[in-house]
Amino acid sequence: MKLSTDHPNRLVRLLLSPWAPTAESFSGWALASVVANAGITVSGAAVRVTGSGLGCPTWPRCTPDSFVPVPHPEVSMANMLVEFGNRLVTFLVLAVGVACLLSALRMRPRRRSLLLLTLLQPLGVVAQALWGGLVVRTMLNPFTVSVHFLISIGLVAACWMLYARTREGDGPVRPLVHRDIRRLGHVLVPAVFALVLAGVTATGTGPHSGDELASRFDLDIESVVRLHADVAYLVVGLTFALAFALRVSGAPRPARRAALALLGVELLQGVIGYTQYFLAVPAFLVGVHVLGATVVWIFALRAVTALRVRDAADEAPAPSPTEVPAAV
Repeated sequence: MKLSTDHPNRLVRLLLSPWAPTAESFSGWALASVVANAGITVSGAAVRVTGSGLGCPTWPRCTPDSFVPVPHPEVSMANMLVEFGNRLVTFLVLAVGVACLLSALRMRPRRRSLLLLTLLQPLGVVAQALWGGLVVRTMLNPFTVSVHFLISIGLVAACWMLYARTREGDGPVRPLVHRDIRRLGHVLVPAVFALVLAGVTATGTGPHSGDELASRFDLDIESVVRLHADVAYLVVGLTFALAFALRVSGAPRPARRAALALLGVELLQGVIGYTQYFLAVPAFLVGVHVLGATVVWIFALRAVTALRVRDAADEAPAPSPTEVPAAV
């Protein structure tokens, strides 16, 4: 009997790989989970900017009498298909999460740390689906819509940590840079999350609510946008400081490249943000900006995880750069 790793068809090997996982296939599924969870944030943005938030006016059914789109007197079929398509993406995210969980269960030796991270994925998808029902039932209240997006951001973080952990051992954390540089990285991540929160608040205050019946945050849009921009400047400044510190300290090349990549996507996101502001917030650019926010979050996590590594549990750790006093 052929194992999944021996099958001549590449697609079959991929589909069967969670049953007979290798370190490489497990890492691939973990990366796929990052992409899938990032993708559902984009499909959710597409629902909002096309005014399809109530395209399926009920939950869990699409209409009161059907789980799939059928003609409805009060909803256009186009909006119904967009919202239903977003619901279908949930099943793709769940399938990838189950593949990761199965890989963790079947991997030998089994790694408890990876198993716990994979469990978060199907549980998170179920929580996200239930919250999506609340979003529909509250008529796209901006608070419930915002939390819907933030749950995805949390799942992206869990998936990225799973991907990072599949590429290293279970030994103690070994810093690759000076402890003060790592602290800077640890400050950067919550700063990026604060930027995401400010962006979510701006989105919940501005146009493109997902449906003309949806409410908005009762805030001054100009003040919210300025706050969002101020936090963005702070994040860019912290990222520049991290990239500069890594450069002058002779940090490993992957860490330097990760910080520079983060700085690059932040600057690009800034260009998109200012462009949509001066063009009166066109729907397409709002969707692109949501994608950019998710990419910035992923690259921030990548930059921080590049500052440390874990060796195999039975491997003697190499000397840490943090043991060397910082230059005054």
